[in-house]
Amino acid sequence: MRGKERSRSYNEFIDDDDDGDESSAQSPGFFGEATEDLEREEPDDGTSQEDDNKGSGPQRRFSKTCLRNVFTVVLIFIYLLLTGVAMFLAYQNISDFLEKLNNPVMSVTYKEVDSFLAPGIALYPGKARLLSCKHYFHDYIPPLVDPGKPQEGDCLMEDVTYFGPFTNQTKIQALVVRGPTDVRNKELIFMQFSLNETEEDFSAITYMLFSNFGDLIHSANKSIFMRDCERNYSMWTFSGGFRTWVKMSLVKTSGKNNDAVEFRQESAVVKFNDKRPESEKTNQLFFVVFEWRDPYIQEIRLIVTANPWNSIAILCGVFMALFKAANFAKLSIQWIIRMRKRHLRNKTRELNQIN
Repeated sequence: MRGKERSRSYNEFIDDDDDGDESSAQSPGFFGEATEDLEREEPDDGTSQEDDNKGSGPQRRFSKTCLRNVFTVVLIFIYLLLTGVAMFLAYQNISDFLEKLNNPVMSVTYKEVDSFLAPGIALYPGKARLLSCKHYFHDYIPPLVDPGKPQEGDCLMEDVTYFGPFTNQTKIQALVVRGPTDVRNKELIFMQFSLNETEEDFSAITYMLFSNFGDLIHSANKSIFMRDCERNYSMWTFSGGFRTWVKMSLVKTSGKNNDAVEFRQESAVVKFNDKRPESEKTNQLFFVVFEWRDPYIQEIRLIVTANPWNSIAILCGVFMALFKAANFAKLSIQWIIRMRKRHLRNKTRELNQIN
């Protein structure tokens, strides 16, 4: 009779334990299945089975609980490791995004044209005197006739006086010539200057190129126009006693805020064989040729390759990983605490029942 009462009391203890942990079955599937595994009972086949339940049941249940606790801690560690990797990747992606945003990529294309807009060639001869300015085609320049003396010309020119953009007190005299346009027929402009300055050790004439001669003609104030051109364009020089061959190329740059046009040039210098009499050699001669290098306009575009959606997607993934890790850690800790309390409660009941 006493053995039956003990068996009945032990079964009631397991039933009470199952009733007390009904709330744990409402947790996610992993924890519900783990709790159901712990709540399973061994079949009651007789007195020998009761002895096995008394001896090995609590120990087996305790070992399963420890194993699952270790497994939970390992999963938490894996989640934290993956979260750290995700945060590192997010940091790297944001850093790359900011670097690409501040350093756009240059896209270079070449546009072929049959003719260019006539550029403006601004020359600053100073005390030098223009002897001739004439158009030629097919890279052909005839032999010089009476060098050092004025010759007939066919260039369109404008004289502009203005104050320099950097020194307001300096008055500048510019001779602006309409540049070549026909690149297919290799149109060029050949100019001669003479300078009667024997006291100088070195002598040169400064010039500047700007994109459209027509802008000067149609501008309301030519002085202000030339002042702005000098502020925005580069200056070059060609020396006396040589023939300087300047081949121009046009570059258009499309930036973030505005578009810019600039000239690039290749120049070659050939020595002039002065065959004039000694009496005429006091006048130093300058020769310069302007021609288009090729029929291509180089267009440069600044492209920002940074894509903000990539950074946003990675940040969303990081936040989801953080939320998942926090939720998993919370449920794992609650489950460990619940299983610990249940183990202590079962141990207390067993001790009270034995007593």
